[in-house]
Amino acid sequence: PLTRDALVAMQVIDAHGRLVGKVKDVAFAIGKMGISLTVENEDGETRHIDWEKVQAAADFILLKPEQATPVTYQPQVQQQPVQAATQPQASQPLCPTCNKPLTWIPQYQRWYCYTDKKYA
Repeated sequence: PLTRDALVAMQVIDAHGRLVGKVKDVAFAIGKMGISLTVENEDGETRHIDWEKVQAAADFILLKPEQATPVTYQPQVQQQPVQAATQPQASQPLCPTCNKPLTWIPQYQRWYCYTDKKYA
């Protein structure tokens, strides 16, 4: 197991291989499970990193990749059904509720009714 003494002064590296700083202290938050690392960068600025964001710790601490990447792709994925709406299928079924033509959404492999705003 890693002790507080082993963690203090350990270098913290982000998922891209960049130095974030060195661990100055280990903290517990009241009412929360787990620990938080107090990390100081070269400019003397400190930040707290939750232990859940740590991927590995041995000779140095490696942080997990941030989840920002998938969020940037979601708007592009949502644009695909709009493009699919302009391409009529050869045999286009009708909505069982409103009897209007359904649109094939390739991303979900399902028929969608834009009038009722639901999948058929």
